Amino acid sequence: MTLASVGRTIQDVRAFTTIRESSYLYPVILSTHVACIALFGGLILLTNLRLLDWSLTDVPVHEVIDRFRPWKQLGFVVMVSCGGLLAASKAAEYFVNPFFQIKIATLGAIGVHGTYFRRSVYRTTGGAIPSGSAKAAAVLSLALWIALVTMGRWIAYYDAP
Repeated sequence: MTLASVGRTIQDVRAFTTIRESSYLYPVILSTHVACIALFGGLILLTNLRLLDWSLTDVPVHEVIDRFRPWKQLGFVVMVSCGGLLAASKAAEYFVNPFFQIKIATLGAIGVHGTYFRRSVYRTTGGAIPSGSAKAAAVLSLALWIALVTMGRWIAYYDAP
């Protein structure tokens, strides 16, 4: 079974066909996905800039992380849910797209990043100046999220051979 055939099977599910063929539903889901990228991405950017000690320096690191956490979690859940609906509705096209594949691999790397730095950076308490570990987490996070958004944008420009 090829990726394209698996994708066709997924996208032929009635709900995903409805999304793909709707004049309104697909654009609304896409717009919601992009809006959540903006919300979530902005909060990730601010958190990383704080970890690098480049912004919000008057606010302790743990406060920035704690205040943004619920909004980042909400943005992430909605963003991934909408992205999943969009991907499933065009799965035959997306599954063979190398930019989509890199995007999904990058999303996995972001999950590993979050798990790895959870205890040492993202769940610490106290207002200490960001450590080398925190700065490394911030730089890596920025690189991964920029890569993810870039690959997501490039998906639209891939022409299958």
